[in-house]
Amino acid sequence: MQGVRVLDAATFIAGPYAGAILAEFGAEVIKVEQPSGGDPMRRFGTATPRGDTLAWLSEARNKRSVTLDLKAPDGAALFRRLAAQADVVIENFRPGTLENWGLGWEALRAVNPRLVMLRVSGYGQTGPYRDRPGFARIAHAVGGLSFLAGMPGETPVTPGSTSLGDYMSGLYGAIGILLALRHRDATGEGQFIDIGLYESVFRVLDELAPRYAFAGTVREREGAGTLNACPHGHFACADGAWVAIACTNDKMFARLCRAMERPDLGDRFAAVADRLRDRMIVDGEVTAWTRAHPRAEVMARCLTHEVPAGPINSIADIFEDPHFAARDNILRIGDALLGEIAIPNVVPRLSATPGHVDTLGPELGEGNADVYGGLLGLSSAELADLKARGVV
Repeated sequence: MQGVRVLDAATFIAGPYAGAILAEFGAEVIKVEQPSGGDPMRRFGTATPRGDTLAWLSEARNKRSVTLDLKAPDGAALFRRLAAQADVVIENFRPGTLENWGLGWEALRAVNPRLVMLRVSGYGQTGPYRDRPGFARIAHAVGGLSFLAGMPGETPVTPGSTSLGDYMSGLYGAIGILLALRHRDATGEGQFIDIGLYESVFRVLDELAPRYAFAGTVREREGAGTLNACPHGHFACADGAWVAIACTNDKMFARLCRAMERPDLGDRFAAVADRLRDRMIVDGEVTAWTRAHPRAEVMARCLTHEVPAGPINSIADIFEDPHFAARDNILRIGDALLGEIAIPNVVPRLSATPGHVDTLGPELGEGNADVYGGLLGLSSAELADLKARGVV
């Protein structure tokens, strides 16, 4: 991504995450923030003595920060000048907001026909819900994921209480940008990418849509298991820890029976149809076995017999896990004020052009002088005037 310049005018997670992925692989990403307070992500999560949060330090990695009031006419004019020299613009305002400021797709394309623009919103740029606000939790609900999450007959939950829909939309956004840049390089023409948060969630729901259209089946909450395979769920161990076991076919169940030293179960429930019919019995037998042994022993027996199993890790477990360490999944970056900060490392791994993290999230406006002075050629006096008027 060397030589690609990105203007990240988005806030919070989805759009900025797409920008962070590009930044990890060498793109120059200029984070455009409101002069008063900047991106709300700076105040989301655990505060640090630096004045922003750990979430900001991790998610704004490798970016430069400039301040700019896009609502002000002079601010919009500066943004158009920046867009004229950019390859990509990322935004996640409600549809129509940038158009009201003279910064919509048509306005930016007029100054840069080669521009690629990622537009992320709750429901996309079109449709009857386009003006509704949206966050990941709402996307999980509308997209169909929350209806599936939780124990049968109980309150639907957000899986892990995470911003999964935001991160998935950021991933789709990064893919869209790469595809659009490929097209731009071949034809000279830019384009915009339109993503609704709920769409990213809906896209990953297995056979939910075709099964409903084909058979009218409405899949419900299935708790820690699944109706399609057995045993396939989460099981408590003697030491209070948990394991995940996934026997998706008959061979895997036969291996589990050998690990459990229960050949009778293998004979009685050899076929998946038998296990699904009597899932309560099968799950009960597996639970009785795991509860009789500490997790380390359960895992050892499963691995010896090649049963798909894994520990249900807390973040403390992850920090002690030798595989995470061997794969360098946790990256430690130094900060002058805070010392060493641990963040998730770059994904995916590329053999010839690997990504990297050089800096944590920037302080607000730290790049103003370099970007406005170096890139746009503003003088110190012009920059001081813009600052005094609250434009930057």
